[in-house]
Amino acid sequence: MTPDLSARFVARAGDYRAGVHRCAPAELPDLLAGLLAGACGVVLPAGVPADWTAGLGPPVLSGDTLTAAELDAPGLAVLTGCALAVAETGTLVLDGGAAQGRRLLTLLPDHHVCVVRAEQIVADVPDLIRALPDPTRPVTMISGPSATSDIELNRVEGVHGPRRLDIVCLPPPG
Repeated sequence: MTPDLSARFVARAGDYRAGVHRCAPAELPDLLAGLLAGACGVVLPAGVPADWTAGLGPPVLSGDTLTAAELDAPGLAVLTGCALAVAETGTLVLDGGAAQGRRLLTLLPDHHVCVVRAEQIVADVPDLIRALPDPTRPVTMISGPSATSDIELNRVEGVHGPRRLDIVCLPPPG
Protein backbone atom coordinates (compact mmCIF):
# COMPACT_ATOMS: atom_id res chain seq x y z
CA MET A 1 0.00 0.00 0.00
CA THR A 2 1.37 3.37 -0.94
CA PRO A 3 0.52 6.72 0.69
CA ASP A 4 -1.22 7.65 -2.58
CA LEU A 5 -3.73 4.80 -2.10
CA SER A 6 -4.47 5.90 1.44
CA ALA A 7 -4.96 9.53 0.38
CA ARG A 8 -7.21 8.48 -2.52
CA PHE A 9 -9.29 6.24 -0.23
CA VAL A 10 -9.72 9.06 2.31
CA ALA A 11 -10.78 11.52 -0.41
CA ARG A 12 -13.24 9.15 -2.09
CA ALA A 13 -14.79 7.97 1.18
CA GLY A 14 -15.27 11.63 2.08
CA ASP A 15 -17.00 12.20 -1.27
CA TYR A 16 -19.64 9.72 -0.09
CA ARG A 17 -20.23 11.79 3.07
CA ALA A 18 -18.47 9.38 5.39
CA GLY A 19 -16.62 10.93 8.28
CA VAL A 20 -12.97 10.02 7.71
CA HIS A 21 -10.42 10.26 10.49
CA ARG A 22 -6.71 9.49 10.45
CA CYS A 23 -4.86 8.62 13.62
CA ALA A 24 -1.86 6.79 14.98
CA PRO A 25 -2.52 3.44 16.70
CA ALA A 26 -1.83 4.98 20.12
CA GLU A 27 -4.60 7.57 19.51
CA LEU A 28 -7.17 5.01 18.37
CA PRO A 29 -8.90 4.22 21.71
CA ASP A 30 -9.51 7.91 22.45
CA LEU A 31 -10.72 8.67 18.93
CA LEU A 32 -13.11 5.71 18.96
CA ALA A 33 -14.40 6.69 22.42
CA GLY A 34 -15.11 10.19 21.10
CA LEU A 35 -16.86 8.97 17.96
CA LEU A 36 -19.03 6.56 19.93
CA ALA A 37 -19.71 8.76 22.98
CA GLY A 38 -23.27 9.68 21.96
CA ALA A 39 -24.40 6.10 21.32
CA CYS A 40 -26.87 4.38 23.63
CA GLY A 41 -24.79 1.23 23.19
CA VAL A 42 -21.93 -0.08 21.06
CA VAL A 43 -22.19 -3.45 19.32
CA LEU A 44 -18.93 -5.35 18.92
CA PRO A 45 -18.46 -8.37 16.67
CA ALA A 46 -16.13 -11.13 17.83
CA GLY A 47 -12.48 -10.39 17.19
CA VAL A 48 -12.47 -6.63 17.83
CA PRO A 49 -9.08 -5.97 19.46
CA ALA A 50 -9.34 -5.11 23.16
CA ASP A 51 -7.20 -1.99 22.73
CA TRP A 52 -9.85 -0.50 20.42
CA THR A 53 -12.43 -0.57 23.21
CA ALA A 54 -10.28 0.66 26.11
CA GLY A 55 -12.01 4.05 26.38
CA LEU A 56 -15.60 3.18 25.44
CA GLY A 57 -18.21 4.62 27.78
CA PRO A 58 -21.60 3.40 26.49
CA PRO A 59 -22.71 -0.14 27.23
CA VAL A 60 -20.82 -2.60 25.06
CA LEU A 61 -22.98 -5.33 23.53
CA SER A 62 -21.98 -8.61 21.90
CA GLY A 63 -22.97 -8.65 18.24
CA ASP A 64 -23.28 -12.43 18.25
CA THR A 65 -26.59 -12.66 20.07
CA LEU A 66 -28.58 -9.53 19.22
CA THR A 67 -31.74 -9.88 17.15
CA ALA A 68 -32.63 -7.66 14.19
CA ALA A 69 -35.10 -5.73 16.37
CA GLU A 70 -32.42 -5.14 19.02
CA LEU A 71 -29.89 -4.00 16.40
CA ASP A 72 -32.44 -1.52 15.04
CA ALA A 73 -32.71 0.36 18.37
CA PRO A 74 -32.41 4.15 18.00
CA GLY A 75 -28.96 5.51 18.85
CA LEU A 76 -27.16 2.17 18.62
CA ALA A 77 -23.68 2.05 17.05
CA VAL A 78 -21.46 -0.73 15.76
CA LEU A 79 -17.66 -0.82 15.72
CA THR A 80 -16.01 -3.09 13.13
CA GLY A 81 -12.86 -3.70 11.20
CA CYS A 82 -12.88 -4.63 7.52
CA ALA A 83 -11.38 -7.23 5.20
CA LEU A 84 -10.23 -4.68 2.62
CA ALA A 85 -10.93 -1.16 1.35
CA VAL A 86 -10.92 0.15 -2.22
CA ALA A 87 -9.13 3.45 -2.85
CA GLU A 88 -10.72 4.22 -6.24
CA THR A 89 -14.28 4.02 -4.90
CA GLY A 90 -13.84 4.79 -1.18
CA THR A 91 -15.49 1.46 -0.43
CA LEU A 92 -15.24 -0.71 2.68
CA VAL A 93 -15.32 -4.46 2.10
CA LEU A 94 -16.48 -6.78 4.88
CA ASP A 95 -16.51 -10.57 4.58
CA GLY A 96 -17.70 -11.60 8.04
CA GLY A 97 -14.17 -12.28 9.28
CA ALA A 98 -12.64 -11.32 12.61
CA ALA A 99 -13.77 -7.90 13.90
CA GLN A 100 -16.44 -7.72 11.18
CA GLY A 101 -19.19 -10.01 12.40
CA ARG A 102 -22.33 -11.06 10.61
CA ARG A 103 -23.73 -8.87 7.87
CA LEU A 104 -26.75 -7.75 9.90
CA LEU A 105 -24.48 -5.87 12.33
CA THR A 106 -23.59 -3.25 9.73
CA LEU A 107 -27.03 -2.91 8.13
CA LEU A 108 -29.22 -1.89 11.07
CA PRO A 109 -27.51 0.28 13.73
CA ASP A 110 -27.75 4.06 13.23
CA HIS A 111 -23.97 4.58 13.33
CA HIS A 112 -21.19 2.41 11.90
CA VAL A 113 -17.57 3.05 12.84
CA CYS A 114 -15.03 1.05 10.83
CA VAL A 115 -11.27 0.83 11.40
CA VAL A 116 -9.13 0.44 8.27
CA ARG A 117 -5.43 -0.37 8.39
CA ALA A 118 -3.38 1.17 5.55
CA GLU A 119 -2.20 -2.25 4.38
CA GLN A 120 -5.85 -3.26 3.77
CA ILE A 121 -6.35 -0.61 1.07
CA VAL A 122 -6.16 -1.80 -2.54
CA ALA A 123 -6.26 0.38 -5.66
CA ASP A 124 -9.42 -0.77 -7.43
CA VAL A 125 -12.04 -3.50 -7.76
CA PRO A 126 -9.85 -5.89 -9.82
CA ASP A 127 -7.19 -5.63 -7.08
CA LEU A 128 -9.92 -6.24 -4.50
CA ILE A 129 -10.96 -9.47 -6.22
CA ARG A 130 -7.35 -10.68 -6.29
CA ALA A 131 -6.75 -9.70 -2.64
CA LEU A 132 -9.87 -11.22 -1.05
CA PRO A 133 -8.72 -13.56 1.72
CA ASP A 134 -11.39 -16.12 0.77
CA PRO A 135 -13.19 -15.36 -2.53
CA THR A 136 -15.93 -17.88 -1.70
CA ARG A 137 -17.20 -15.85 1.28
CA PRO A 138 -20.06 -13.40 0.76
CA VAL A 139 -18.97 -9.77 0.94
CA THR A 140 -20.67 -6.54 1.93
CA MET A 141 -19.43 -3.42 0.17
CA ILE A 142 -20.13 -0.08 1.85
CA SER A 143 -19.62 3.29 0.18
CA GLY A 144 -20.81 5.98 2.59
CA PRO A 145 -23.84 6.09 4.87
CA SER A 146 -27.10 4.64 3.64
CA ALA A 147 -28.62 6.85 0.95
CA THR A 148 -31.30 6.77 -1.68
CA SER A 149 -32.87 9.24 -4.10
CA ASP A 150 -36.47 9.58 -5.17
CA ILE A 151 -37.66 10.19 -8.71
CA GLU A 152 -36.86 13.91 -8.35
CA LEU A 153 -33.31 12.98 -7.25
CA ASN A 154 -33.76 14.28 -3.71
CA ARG A 155 -31.12 12.48 -1.63
CA VAL A 156 -32.31 10.95 1.65
CA GLU A 157 -29.85 9.32 4.04
CA GLY A 158 -30.44 6.58 6.58
CA VAL A 159 -33.53 5.03 5.04
CA HIS A 160 -32.23 1.47 4.93
CA GLY A 161 -29.01 1.38 6.93
CA PRO A 162 -26.67 3.46 9.06
CA ARG A 163 -27.36 7.19 8.94
CA ARG A 164 -23.77 7.89 9.88
CA LEU A 165 -20.55 6.19 8.79
CA ASP A 166 -17.20 7.04 10.33
CA ILE A 167 -14.01 5.49 8.97
CA VAL A 168 -10.82 5.54 11.00
CA CYS A 169 -7.65 5.07 8.94
CA LEU A 170 -4.48 3.80 10.58
CA PRO A 171 -1.06 4.35 8.98
CA PRO A 172 1.18 1.52 7.83
CA PRO A 173 3.06 -0.24 10.64
CA GLY A 174 6.55 0.91 11.43
